[in-house]
Amino acid sequence: MESLYVSLGVVFVAIIILVKTAVVVPQQNAYVVQRLGKYHKTLNAGFHILFPFLDSVAYKHSLKEQATDIAEQVCITKDNVQVGVDGVLYMQVLDPSRASYGIGNYMFAISQLAQTTLRSEIGKIDLDRTFEERGTINQNVVAELDKASEPWGVKVLRYEIKNINPPHDVLSAMEKQMRAEREKRAVILTSEGERDAKINQAEGDKQRVIKQSEAVKTQQINEAQGEAEAILAVATATAQGLREVAAAVIDKGGPDAMQLRIAEQYIQQFGNLAKAGNTFVVPSNLADLTSMMALATDIAKRKPAATE
Repeated sequence: MESLYVSLGVVFVAIIILVKTAVVVPQQNAYVVQRLGKYHKTLNAGFHILFPFLDSVAYKHSLKEQATDIAEQVCITKDNVQVGVDGVLYMQVLDPSRASYGIGNYMFAISQLAQTTLRSEIGKIDLDRTFEERGTINQNVVAELDKASEPWGVKVLRYEIKNINPPHDVLSAMEKQMRAEREKRAVILTSEGERDAKINQAEGDKQRVIKQSEAVKTQQINEAQGEAEAILAVATATAQGLREVAAAVIDKGGPDAMQLRIAEQYIQQFGNLAKAGNTFVVPSNLADLTSMMALATDIAKRKPAATE
C-alpha cells in the first residue's frame, strides 16, 4: 500500500514537472524565457521543453499588427484655435526581447508619445489647413514615433486621424464662410456662362454676316458672268448674222433681195409712225426710194472690196 502511494506521488510530481517544463507557443506569438531571473531565450511558435525549476516564461508577446485608439485631446493650431483631435495607431512587435526589457509598457509609451507629437504637428499649421493636411500630419507622427520606438523593438506602421472637432462657434463661422464661397462660385459660374453665351452668339452673328456677304458676292459674280456671257452671245450672234447678210448680198440675187428688204422695212416704219400719232413729218425725198435703195446696194457692194 505504501508503495502505491509512493508511485502515485512520483507520477504527480512528474506531471507537475511536465506542466512546468512543456510550453506550446501559438502561431504569431513569442515567449521570452528567463533562467534564474535573467533573459535566456525567445521561444517562437511550436512545442518547447524548459529546464525544470530554472527556466520560466517571463513575457508573452503577440507578433500580429495591433491597433490602439489614441484618446481625443485638445490641440491649439497656429492661429490659436482649440480643436479636439483623436486617432488610431497601428504597431507591431518585431523584437520581443527589447519589447520586454527596453521599456516597461510600450503600448502606453507609444500612445502618450503619439499625443504629444500630434499636438506639436497641429501647432505648426492653421485651422483651415488641418483638414487638408491630414496626410502630412499622419506621416510626420509616424516618422517621429518610429524613431522613438526603434530601441523598444516595436515598429509603428501608420497613424490615422479619426476626427478633428473645432468649437461650435468656429464651426458656425466656417459654415458661413463655406456658404459664402459656394455662393461666390455660383455667381462666377453664372457670369461666365452668360459671357460665353454672348460670345457664342456674337460669333454666330459674325459667321452669319460673313456667310451672307459671301453669298451676295457669289450671286453678283454669277450674275455679272451671266450678263457678260449673254452680251457676248448676243454680240457673237449679231456678228454672225451680219456676216451671213454680207455674204448673202454678194451672192447672186443678193442686191435685189436687199433692196426689197429695205423697202419693206422703210414702209413698215412709216406705217408705225402713222399709227403712233395724227401728225408726222414726211421726208422730202420720200419719193426717191429708188435712189436710197441704190445707195444701200452700192454700199453693200463696196464693203467687201474695202476689206480685201
